[in-house]
Amino acid sequence: MLIIADRVLTDTDTFLENGAVLVEGDAITAVGPAAELDALTDPGVPRRLHPGTLMPGLVDSHVHLIFDGGPDPVAGLHEPDDVLLDRMRERARHLLRAGVTTARDLGDRNGLALRVAAETASGALAGPHLLAAGTPATPPGGHCHFLGGEVRGERQVRDLVRRNAAAGAAVIKVMTSGGGLTKDGPRSWQSQFTPEELHALVDEAHRAGLPVAAHAHGADAIAAAVDAGADTLEHCTWMTETGFDLRPEVLRRIVDRRIAVSLTVSPHWRLLPKVFGEERAATMFDQVRRMAEAGANIILGTDAGVQRTGFDGLPGALSFYAHLGIPHERILAMATRHAAEALGLGAVTGRIAPGFRADLLLVDGDPLADPDALGRIRTVFSKGRALT
Repeated sequence: MLIIADRVLTDTDTFLENGAVLVEGDAITAVGPAAELDALTDPGVPRRLHPGTLMPGLVDSHVHLIFDGGPDPVAGLHEPDDVLLDRMRERARHLLRAGVTTARDLGDRNGLALRVAAETASGALAGPHLLAAGTPATPPGGHCHFLGGEVRGERQVRDLVRRNAAAGAAVIKVMTSGGGLTKDGPRSWQSQFTPEELHALVDEAHRAGLPVAAHAHGADAIAAAVDAGADTLEHCTWMTETGFDLRPEVLRRIVDRRIAVSLTVSPHWRLLPKVFGEERAATMFDQVRRMAEAGANIILGTDAGVQRTGFDGLPGALSFYAHLGIPHERILAMATRHAAEALGLGAVTGRIAPGFRADLLLVDGDPLADPDALGRIRTVFSKGRALT
C-alpha cells in the first residue's frame, strides 16, 4: 500500500510536502516525495490518496483498561473477570480509534490486561500495541490493594515481580506512594515502601529484563523511586502533607539519568483550579513548566480509566502543554518518539521511517501549527491496517 498525503511528518519538526509512505505488511519500507515513490512502486500496489497530514501514531504511556473512567471507577470491579475482559477489549478499541497505536497498561487484576495485550499482538483484537504490567505492587491496604498485589517485605516483593514476569508482563508497576483512587488507603503524598523493598523490587525486575514504573505523587516517594533506580516516574506531582515541594537536586538526578516522567494529564485539565483551588493548581502547572525547562524527559499519559478520564483523551490533553508554552514540535515528540523510546520501543514505533512499524495517523490540518489537529483524525493505521 502506498499512502500519499499533502504532508508527511518525517520527524517531529520536519514535514515532507506532497509525501508518500510505502507499507508492506505491518512495516514501513520507504518514505519520500509522492511523485518519486509513485513512479518507483509497482502499479499493482494499492494507492491511498489523502488530504491532510500523515504522522506517527500516538503513544499513551499510562492507561488502566480495567477501570471505566466513570465517577467511581473502582465500583466496576465487582463484575466477574469475563465481563471485565469484554469491557477492556472495547476500551482498547476506543484507544485505537482516538489515534493511540501504542499504550502501556499500568495495573489490572488477574492478568486481564495481559490477555488483551496478547489479543492485540496476534491481531485477534483491533487495539493498540499494549505493554501491560499485570498486578501492581502495593503494601497491605495500600493504593489499589483491591487489584491483588499486596506485599510486605523484600521476599514478597520479589515473588510478585517473578509472578508478573512469568505471566508475560512487559513492565513492573509499583505504588511508591498513596493515591486518590483508594479512599481507604494512604494519602497521595505518603510513601508506601521502605528503601530496601523498593531496591529489591527494582533489582528483581531488572534481573528479569523488565523496566519499573513507579507511581509517585509524594516528593519523598519520588526521591525514593529515583534512589531505587526506577525507569519511569508516574504522575510526579511532588506532593507533601502541606503542599508541594519540587526538589531541584532530585530533578537534576531525574534529568541526568534520563528517567522518563510520565505525566498523567486528562483533557479536562482546565478544571484543576476548581478541584484543587487556583493557587495549588498554579503551583502544579508551574512544576510541570520547571521540569520541562530543566530538560526532563517528559512523556505523555492520560491515566485513562480513572475518575472521569475516558480512553479518547490523549489528543485533548496536548493543549495543556501548549498552555505552558512548550513548543508544538516538542509536544508531538513527547506523544510519539520520546514516549516510544522511553518504553523501549524507539527502534520500532514513534517515527515514520523505513523499518518502523506502520503505526500512522492521518489528521486534518497541520499538527505543528495546531495541536488540536490531532482531534481531527481521518484514518488510523495500526501495523499497516487501516481502522474502519
